[in-house]
Amino acid sequence: MPEDRWRSHLPFVAGVLDGLRRGSPMARALGWAVAAGVIFSLLNASLRMLAMELHPFQAQFLRYLFGLVVMLPMILRSGLAQYRPNGLGGQLWRGVVHTGGLLLWFFALPHVPLADMTALGFTGPIFVMIGAVWMLGERMVWERWVAALIGFVGVLIVVGPKLSGAGGYYNLVMLAAAPMFAASFLITKALTRRDSASVIVVWQALTVSVFTLPLAWLHWSPPTAMQWVGSLVCGMLGSAAHYCLTRSYKNVDISSTQSVRFLDLIWSATLGFLVFGDVPSQSSIVGGMVVLASTVWIARREAGRAPPSGR
Repeated sequence: MPEDRWRSHLPFVAGVLDGLRRGSPMARALGWAVAAGVIFSLLNASLRMLAMELHPFQAQFLRYLFGLVVMLPMILRSGLAQYRPNGLGGQLWRGVVHTGGLLLWFFALPHVPLADMTALGFTGPIFVMIGAVWMLGERMVWERWVAALIGFVGVLIVVGPKLSGAGGYYNLVMLAAAPMFAASFLITKALTRRDSASVIVVWQALTVSVFTLPLAWLHWSPPTAMQWVGSLVCGMLGSAAHYCLTRSYKNVDISSTQSVRFLDLIWSATLGFLVFGDVPSQSSIVGGMVVLASTVWIARREAGRAPPSGR
């Protein structure tokens, strides 16, 4: 199966895969979501460094191009037929919507501090939960909404004092990407009903690479050897993160996994301090504690909840 190839081609997530194979469906879904958040934070730190040296649109294209390249051995070994989607239209629409969000996100990326970047993206779970009820017919569970709102309060504690700071209007540009990413994730949830996580990740890398190529070509500059290496690392991290995220959506409501996304604030703030020397402010620490408390509370409740029947 395509999923089995991830262990041999991306060995750094093998230990995570073993742990996530155990436990209840809800516990596994939350585990996949947490793993995705950690890897996405590493990806964001790597991409921020790359986008400071290359044009953001070029960095974006290289990240998805290499995301596809690192999966080629797995694709060739399993055979192209294993990656034929059950309906091409959904994969193309997902690529278009995700590309739109990426164009906004990468445009603002070099100008927004790492913790602020992640915090602004935390409006995404609110859009996802609203869309899950409206578009996917998921049930409204009050604990999820309470946890999301408390988490968002924690985000506002972090972001509020900084909206007119270093990022300036780029904060608003990055904020505009959130509903587009939410739509992409909702499409992904719908696609998991008919395609495997590996198929979805491969087609995302393919479609986004194609759609972002024209803008990358307009701003192209020859990458250095280290920039090629950085692009490869970003491709590996990006594919692994989206695989984990897609697996988290497979057998549970997408709204049930949104609360743990707020933990990304803690991972990104830590990386921002270690890699970029961004010292967390008092508001960042207080907001992070609010986020952590809400996430621990809802995770304990969700871990014991049975998944919806028929999923």
